[in-house]
Amino acid sequence: MLAEHDFQKKADALFDDLKKRLLNLGDVHDFDVEGESGKLEVIFEVPEPARFVISPNSPIREIWVSALSTSFKLAWSEARSAFILQKTGEDLYAVMSRVISQQLGTQVTV
Repeated sequence: MLAEHDFQKKADALFDDLKKRLLNLGDVHDFDVEGESGKLEVIFEVPEPARFVISPNSPIREIWVSALSTSFKLAWSEARSAFILQKTGEDLYAVMSRVISQQLGTQVTV
């Protein structure tokens, strides 16, 4: 398990990059992004209202995504240098691409 300081450093850098990517995609696909490194929210009004939440869970060193009535828990993989959803092998960007694409009904790559 990562030390708390290392987790926070990796999570902060990831959230900064993710927020920039989501803001750009939001301009194209008409959704909003709010929050900072403590938590990000992706807010949809169309095709139907929804709110996805991405947040770090520091005590267990995971990134949690709540989207599409599901909770995704991503843990750090030293081998891949990324937070990975163990069940599918997807990194955070792939998970977000999948859930946003499902929400919008069109292919979106984060």
